[in-house]
Amino acid sequence: MDDFKPMTPAGGHSHSFLGAGHARSERAVWAVIALCTAMMIAEIVGGLMFGSIALVADGLHMSTHAGALLLAALAYAYARRHSEDPRFTFGAGKFGDLAGFASAIVLAMIAALVAYEAIGRFFVPTPVAFAQAIPIAVLGLAVNALSAWLLSRGGRDHGHGHGHAHDHGHEESRRLEIGGARYELSIFEDGVAPHFRVAALGPQRLAAAATSVEIVRPGGGRESFRMIERDGFLESANAIREPHEFAATLRVGAQAASCAFVESDHAAAGASVHRDNNLRAAVIHVMADAAVSIFVIVGLALARGFGWLWMDPLAGLLGAGVIASWSAGLIRDTGAVLLDMNPDRQLTEKLRRAIEREGDSVIDLHLWRLGPGHLGAILSIETTSERETGHYRETAMSVGSFSHLTIEIARRRSSADRERRRFVA
Repeated sequence: MDDFKPMTPAGGHSHSFLGAGHARSERAVWAVIALCTAMMIAEIVGGLMFGSIALVADGLHMSTHAGALLLAALAYAYARRHSEDPRFTFGAGKFGDLAGFASAIVLAMIAALVAYEAIGRFFVPTPVAFAQAIPIAVLGLAVNALSAWLLSRGGRDHGHGHGHAHDHGHEESRRLEIGGARYELSIFEDGVAPHFRVAALGPQRLAAAATSVEIVRPGGGRESFRMIERDGFLESANAIREPHEFAATLRVGAQAASCAFVESDHAAAGASVHRDNNLRAAVIHVMADAAVSIFVIVGLALARGFGWLWMDPLAGLLGAGVIASWSAGLIRDTGAVLLDMNPDRQLTEKLRRAIEREGDSVIDLHLWRLGPGHLGAILSIETTSERETGHYRETAMSVGSFSHLTIEIARRRSSADRERRRFVA
């Protein structure tokens, strides 16, 4: 049985399965917390100074908003601090999903509370101080818009290995073994045309002059890519034309290995593998608040202009519906990760077919998400051949990128071998 993990620069094994933009996202959430806290203090102090209970109420509401975001920030900090803690068998990458699940429950409770209050006001209308309520709703919308902008900047994928901005939904990468050394070949795009990137997964050094990539498209067209040196990796000098569906051969010196890149229907599943649910929960909190602010502004404006007091609770009810819908989606996605549901069934079947193409049998196969952008897989293979784990690891890495791969081989005797043994007996 062979257990493969991504190698650290020193050649050891790493169990750090954090998202590529973990540090940036954490800073963004703390920045939004600071903004909400400053707004909360200003509203509460201003409301007490000027006798506005509406300002005080909105300030207290902002405190619950900051508290929910604090949950996301602490999850980032805890996951970072314990990313290599051996007590966590598969790393701390799921802390974000756990925090996202908790945030989704809080959002569901807020939706229920808003809906309850709105329904009550249909039967018992409450006077509304329009002169104060509308400016506060506008101010809240502005704060949420700024918060959403800060979080979107923090959540942009960047750096090698994870950013991919076009319709593929995520960056495609493959791990290959050449001459006993492991390499990662990926298609990188972050606001620029897509290029190949090659990185060594170990202490070995890559030389641009001795490294190249050749692709063969389904129609037979060939194209070669020479490499240029970057900071810690190599990048192709020329861009990759669409579509990104081809067989690719990575050549390092006199040796080479091949893999396939396929534009398939599992882009949505691939995006879910890379999605940071902790940041997503923070964004949903902000967007839910913004949606409620918009509904409230429209409802208050109509209620003030036409005397339709029922518009205020109706706006609250619509806002509750939006929050409940987003909460349900977040609960579904984070719950699937926490329960280790298969994140990409098509990738699972591709992996099975790739192994069984050579006559072997996959008798057990598990695929699950370890953290944003990280997949784990366990393969149990029955074979009559003498192939070793390195062969199957290379096959698996040519199909998908796995941060933790465990392979178990069960040998079985062929029918010819059984006949030979019976004859000897």
